[in-house]
Amino acid sequence: QVQLVESGGGLVQPGGSLKLSCATSRSIFSISTMGWYRQAPGKQRELVATMNTGGTTNYEDSVKGRFTISRDNAKNSVYLQMNSLKPEDTAVYYCKARRILDGATYWGQGTQVTVSS
Repeated sequence: QVQLVESGGGLVQPGGSLKLSCATSRSIFSISTMGWYRQAPGKQRELVATMNTGGTTNYEDSVKGRFTISRDNAKNSVYLQMNSLKPEDTAVYYCKARRILDGATYWGQGTQVTVSS
């Protein structure tokens, strides 16, 4: 069974920073586009950022310049560095792996990020 294990969420004041981590198995990580999504209460899940195996990134407009996605191939992990956080960034953040070969997708359990003073 494929597992994506997330960590790093929490409570932070507006303007603060958090770094989310997501680890998975080598067999999935090496052949997948990795991404972060979020879901706020009462809203649909939305894309935050993705990075493919070649290092190409894609960001949702509201996080451009504030969030950075990165991959560590040695650790089979993807990260989301979040700076200048705003209350509207409050959501459950999910890690996703999409296998390039057949499009199969896998999700982490989610980690709560709350931005509040």
